[in-house]
Formats: sequence, C-alpha cells, structure tokens
Amino acid sequence: MTGGLRLAGLAALACLLSVPAVLADAPSRSLLPLPRGVAEPVSEVSRSVADAPRASLRPLSRGAPVALSSREARSANAPAVAAAAARAAAVPPPATTRPAVVTANVAPVDTSPRPTGRPDGLEQRVRATATRLTPGRVAQPGVPGALCGQAGLSGERLQSITGRVSGCGIAEPVRLRSVDGIPLTTPATINCDAARALQTWVREGLVPAIGRTGGGVANLRVVASYACRTRNSQTGARLSEHARGNAIDIAGIGLANGSELTVLNHWNTQREGRILREAHRTACGPFGTVLGPNSDRFHRDHFHFDVASYRSGTYCR
Repeated sequence: MTGGLRLAGLAALACLLSVPAVLADAPSRSLLPLPRGVAEPVSEVSRSVADAPRASLRPLSRGAPVALSSREARSANAPAVAAAAARAAAVPPPATTRPAVVTANVAPVDTSPRPTGRPDGLEQRVRATATRLTPGRVAQPGVPGALCGQAGLSGERLQSITGRVSGCGIAEPVRLRSVDGIPLTTPATINCDAARALQTWVREGLVPAIGRTGGGVANLRVVASYACRTRNSQTGARLSEHARGNAIDIAGIGLANGSELTVLNHWNTQREGRILREAHRTACGPFGTVLGPNSDRFHRDHFHFDVASYRSGTYCR
C-alpha cells in the first residue's frame, strides 16, 4: 500500500511539472471570436500575404500568356497563377478580338499625267502635227485621205521634181502605191493625170477583164514610171513621156491564187492571151498612148501607158 501511494504521488508531481511547458506552446490569442469593434492583431503570415505582388491576383486577359516574374514565382500563390496562365493560353481567342478594318470614304487620287484642263492652243497644235509630213512631201489637197483628191488612190504627194535635162521633171509628182486597194509591186512616181487614168482603167477595164480568173486581181507589177530619158532609151530619140511623169509600164498582173499573168509569157496563149488583149484594149481611152507586144520589140514584155496631150486621139498598138 505504501508503494502504491508513492507511485501516485510521483505521477501527480510529473503532471504539475509539465503544465508550464504546455502553457508555453499555447497560441498567443484565444480561439474564441473577438467582440465587435476590436481589431484583430496582424500576424507575420498575414503581413507576408499582404505584401505579395498584386499583379498575380489580377484577372488574366484571354489570348495573352502571362509572364511570371521571379518575385511572383517565389510567392505562395505562384502555382495558382501558373495554372491560370496555362488555362488562358489553351483557350483560343474569340473572333471578336481581331482588329476591325475601317475603310475611309476617301476619293481616289488621280495619278494620271494628263492635264486637268486643255491648254490654250492645244487643238491647233494637234492639227498642225497631224498634217505635218516628212521632208520631201507636201500637203495633199482634195478628198481627205485620198491622193490627187481621188478616193481609192493611195500614196504620197511629193515636192516638184526638176530633171537634169531640159524638159525632164514633174511639177506636182505623186508616189502612187495602190489603186482601189490593189497594190503596185513598185510605187510609181507619176503625175495626177496618169494616176487618175490608171484608176479608170483598173475599174472599168482590168478588173472586168480578169473577172474571177485566179481569184481576181491581187497586184500590178510596175517596171517603170518617172525617168529622165529618151524614148526606149535610144540615143537621139525624142524625150520619153516617162521623163514628164505621164507614163507607167506594167509587165504583169498578179492574181489572188498566187499566180501571175505576164505580158511576156501569156500574150500569145489562148486563154490568158485573150484576157491580156482585152486588158490592153480597154486601156485605150483612159490613156492617150497604149503600147504592147504588137507595137515593137521594145514592148514585147510590158504594156506602156501614158497620158500625152499633144496627140489628137488615142494611139493603141
């Protein structure tokens, strides 16, 4: 009995000795709610949370990843901030976040180099430029776009030609290139009387004579026009009508199918010869002189047409 009492006393003594240690570990304040109007003391933990960066507590904007500073990474709420940034980056930005394109109602700027107004005298300068010809040519009177004032004659009017021999030359020469759309293989330098006579023959004599043979007339092969020489280039002979611009020589008639009727090769044939003889005959009238293979040896390979005015009638051979 005495031993049991002794053990009990020792246990009681141990309890009394442990009370100060327990009281030392007790919280500094009561866990009971404070009365109204009493301020709650601020602990060290609360002060550290209050001093944490406020940027980490702001709501994140969609579509933009958040860069964490070293201070935020070390803070107590850094894991939560990193998780929120990851969720925001995973969400695609809505279509409404794209900037709207605004088109202003601005009048287009004219960058053309054209002047805004017509300068004074512009129309007169344009007309002068349009009628200006190359050196050696003169303005063409008569029907606009027509040579010798005659529609259907195409070419240029030249300045007067003075020959090296007395009697040679053309006062008003032209360079004829085509007649009613039929080109001359070589442009003919003649006067307007000869040009108009050639057109009359082409219209009223040559084209009807050829008809549809070979597809019709395609061109005229010219072998001579103006030349300051004597007749047939013979010494002592009279001056040729070629020396005055009155004459033109034609050796062949090109056809649309590519063939050619030549005076040299077809005059004496049956079918082509008949066509050539008809063409030769119809030239008598528009021209004052018409020479062919039946006239002399100098004209066996071409027709000679001229508008000589000193004869009292037409000479056709």
